[in-house]
Amino acid sequence: MARHVLVLAAGQGTRMKSDLPKVLHPVLGRPMVRWVLDAVDALEPDSTVVVVGHGAEQVADVLPQGTVTAVQHEQKGTGHATLIGLGAIDWSPGDAVVVVYGDVPLLTGATLAATVETLETSDSLAVVLAAEAPDPSGYGRVVRDSSGDFVKIVEHKDASDTELAIAEVNSGIYAFDAEHLADTLPKLGTGNVQGEYYLPDVCNAAPGRTVVAHIAYEEMSGVNTHAELAAVSEIRRARLLDDLMRSGVAIEDPTATYVESTVSVAAGARLLPGTHLRGATTIGAGSEIGPDTTIADSAVGEGCHVWYAVVRGADIGDAVEVGPYASLRPGSVLRAGAKAGTFVETKNTIVGEGSKVPHLSYLGDATLGTGVNIGAGTITCNYDGVDKHPTVIGDDVFIGSDTMLVAPVEIGDRAVTGAGSTITKDVDDGSLAVERSNQRQVPGYGDKLRERKVAKRRAKEDG
Repeated sequence: MARHVLVLAAGQGTRMKSDLPKVLHPVLGRPMVRWVLDAVDALEPDSTVVVVGHGAEQVADVLPQGTVTAVQHEQKGTGHATLIGLGAIDWSPGDAVVVVYGDVPLLTGATLAATVETLETSDSLAVVLAAEAPDPSGYGRVVRDSSGDFVKIVEHKDASDTELAIAEVNSGIYAFDAEHLADTLPKLGTGNVQGEYYLPDVCNAAPGRTVVAHIAYEEMSGVNTHAELAAVSEIRRARLLDDLMRSGVAIEDPTATYVESTVSVAAGARLLPGTHLRGATTIGAGSEIGPDTTIADSAVGEGCHVWYAVVRGADIGDAVEVGPYASLRPGSVLRAGAKAGTFVETKNTIVGEGSKVPHLSYLGDATLGTGVNIGAGTITCNYDGVDKHPTVIGDDVFIGSDTMLVAPVEIGDRAVTGAGSTITKDVDDGSLAVERSNQRQVPGYGDKLRERKVAKRRAKEDG
């Protein structure tokens, strides 16, 4: 018996009030539909088809390469979407077809596997997953007879008062006998409040051979609003952080720590409150991140301290200190033992091993050797209004405070620049470069200036 999966992802999600297709809204940095496909992979299906509609091209772009899609041009209900998706499957009698929504990011592969196994090991034509809902409002109800056997699924808007009192609700996740599904779908009608083709009617067409299996209510949580998106994201985040802590990562306050699913954190690292780790980020063992730090698409080595900082597209070596209040922009590379301190900004810059940029500096399009010290207030003047230019600083260089390095310029090994200098020419190895005017002193000028100001103020007051 082959297994096939249909993921229904054609809806617009009007309650999200967003131009982004609903299934593309992110949960821990990944579109919802990708979480669903992860769960589907546990089935090792022979084929998977994603039914797309609203924003079809956008949805198709985020799917794994080679994923088959079927387009539902008009949203005529879940039964209609399933019929379109089934047309893209090469099924045979006896095969199983699993139908899931693309907006249930808490669904697990274990649940789907158990659902298919129930179909395969019973004489049923359909298995519907249901749950006991604390608030069943809006969900279809599972109606049973006096013996407890399945009778039908009735949608909320079509339900009677008695049926509305039922707490057992339909998750919208099914496993069908492929032949039964193919025979029944074309016969569905639209005699309901919505005027749509309801997929649950495929179960209703085989009441004696439909099995109700139960799912955790949390797993079936769909997303129709931003509030629901936040709720499922919180659950996913708690699961991920729990896994990290079990692996040896210290997290001081999980309620104030945000880690996306694409991030890797090594055992022995420590995450402090306000830490946000995003994208393709890796954190090495023994590193302490935070508080109040955002790191995106960056590598952080072992034994680092990154705090009160924003790091994007950077490569940070071992035993590096970043912050507080530092900004590492894309292309920043800090070699082992380097430092980018208070109110330091770097962009497309390499800071060599053991080199320090302690505070109040901007380095752009620069390359620093080993053992360099950059004085406070130093700026690489890399942009001439049209083009960017490089600054190259050799090993063991001391750059005095408030130095302007006007690129393109090279500072040789062991060179020194005087504080307050504007360096426009290359500096030789071991040399001192000073560029500033001679200091002048005018005796008594300060006292005379004060006297003039006081006299002017009194004259104004006397009117």
